[in-house]
Amino acid sequence: MTEEASIFVGGGGEGHAEPQSLLLRYGNRHGLIAGATGTGKTVTLQVLAEGFSAAGVPVFMADVKGDLAGISAPGSVTHKLHEPFMARAKTIGLDLQYRAFPVTFWDMFGEQGHPVRATVAEMGPLLLSRLLELTEPQEGVLNVAFRLADEEALPLLDLKDLQALLVFIGENADTISTRYGLVATSSIGAIQRRLLVLENEGGAKLFGEPALDLADLMLVDAQGLGRVNILAADKLMQSPRLYATFLLWLLSELFEDLPEVGDPEKPKLVFFFDEAHLLFQDAPRALVSKVEQVARLIRSKGVGVYFITQNPADVPETILGQLGNRVQHALRAFTAKDQKDLKMAAETYRDNPAFKTDEAIRDVGTGEAVTSFLEAKGIPGIVQRTLIRPPSSQLGPVDPAYRAQLMVSSPVKGKYDAVVDRESAYEKLRARADGAAKAAAEAEAAKAAPQASPWERPAAEDDGLRNARRYDGGPREAAPKRSTAGRSDSIGTAMAKSFARQIGTKAGQAVVRGILGSLFKSR
Repeated sequence: MTEEASIFVGGGGEGHAEPQSLLLRYGNRHGLIAGATGTGKTVTLQVLAEGFSAAGVPVFMADVKGDLAGISAPGSVTHKLHEPFMARAKTIGLDLQYRAFPVTFWDMFGEQGHPVRATVAEMGPLLLSRLLELTEPQEGVLNVAFRLADEEALPLLDLKDLQALLVFIGENADTISTRYGLVATSSIGAIQRRLLVLENEGGAKLFGEPALDLADLMLVDAQGLGRVNILAADKLMQSPRLYATFLLWLLSELFEDLPEVGDPEKPKLVFFFDEAHLLFQDAPRALVSKVEQVARLIRSKGVGVYFITQNPADVPETILGQLGNRVQHALRAFTAKDQKDLKMAAETYRDNPAFKTDEAIRDVGTGEAVTSFLEAKGIPGIVQRTLIRPPSSQLGPVDPAYRAQLMVSSPVKGKYDAVVDRESAYEKLRARADGAAKAAAEAEAAKAAPQASPWERPAAEDDGLRNARRYDGGPREAAPKRSTAGRSDSIGTAMAKSFARQIGTKAGQAVVRGILGSLFKSR
């Protein structure tokens, strides 16, 4: 592709720069959309999503306010913003044509889109610990659980699988602690309580099968337009940690599964991470470090990541430095901290001698922004004041009936609707418990059965003994006593013994799961 292969973002007009565009070949160099509430971030996000889709690049984004679904419908002359949009288009020299873009709706709760799920094993212990807000000892117990699941061939697909495995570990804590270190029952109880809270928040619907196929996020329609995947997140945002963990998991799966492509002519997928501050809020340093590595390396797999947040300071500097394409809407400086953040934001741009960057960021109006896009050879462009172009699609939500109609014609219709509950850890552990209970019952029955008296031996057996004495002349051998040792063991003890034999003879099969790709493997 040539330099003309780009997304027109805005510009033009009195007091503003030449038209500003994002070059597609640098679309995987990541980006930032920042600004205070009500300054136009949503419109900028929609404009960029339209541009990528028109170029044949699939897009994934979360709709946290319920107003991004309009990208599936064309803009209208009856919309209240039609006249202002047309005036803006004339100012920046844009021939605005209304059009719709292909959309696939997703919803973790299955209400406003196709259900989206992951298995517990795919989520892995690190992200699950982050989701459950576990302490370090509790996270250690969770790691033991995942290790046992691997070695004992106990698939962890949904929450009941994990809950059943934790019960098993609690019943056999002594045996397991001998092999893996102390497993405190108090930590197991704490994890179970956190899982209960997650269930009450609706988080159980995230886990299960069929799990999301990443290929379904990377589709194009018959006209070659990239499909825009919109995750309904207005309800999901009631559990911010669940929202952030799910998006981070999705990003990690993309990193792990996609092949290296180097520097493509255009991205294979663009991922918009709205409310990005939730990803880093109270996150442990180790997790932030891994996110930094993923952000640095995933671009070589053709994925562009764009963070949307109110203040650039919400994003750690190590990650902020990797965001080459930036749209900065207004920041208000009402407090000393605000002024400091404003100054820091201005320092990250390449200066323009025509104005002071910090003053421009403070003074731009709604729908206007300070922009900087990568130029030839990936050099950051000089900061410019830019009027953001109006979107071609509808601004705002769509009618529920229209949404339902699009879901009926969706390319993934019916693929994720029905939950599949195949045999996994829960069923296998229950079968073990049932088997142990049956064995214990048989042992008790055998113990309680009356023993045969020597005087009640069958006649044939007595004849045999007499014949033996007749020919051997030796004394009669005592009959062996029937042993009942071990038959009165409890079910838990029987399971523990069985388990001890298994882990003593089996070589552990380590299953590497997708936790921020191979970066989370021990080195």
